[in-house]
Amino acid sequence: MSAHIHLANPRGFCAGVDRAIGIVERALDLFGAPIYVRHEVVHNRFVVDNLRQRGAVFVEELDEVPDGATVIFSAHGVSRTVQEQAAQRALKVFDATCPLVTKVHLEVSRHARAGREVILIGHAG
Repeated sequence: MSAHIHLANPRGFCAGVDRAIGIVERALDLFGAPIYVRHEVVHNRFVVDNLRQRGAVFVEELDEVPDGATVIFSAHGVSRTVQEQAAQRALKVFDATCPLVTKVHLEVSRHARAGREVILIGHAG
């Protein structure tokens, strides 16, 4: 028996990325440019360039964001340290972290608090 597999090309984004893109778009609509986004919201040049043209400014670190500005954390999430730095600088934060990424962060924290060693395997960074 043989089967045919059809792959959609290009594929759509996962729900977490769709959500993050929507958050950046809504922030631009509500607050106007510039809206700072920590890390590219999605690994898609077309989407990133479109958001950049609308006024999104993609930065690698919070020290690139002016005090008091609006910043969005990408779907990939950020550490507690980054969250604390944003609060100390009175940045207006919108967290577009994918709910599934947040779930992983919470589970890792829970297991670490229980004294378990956690090994997370994934892409660097």
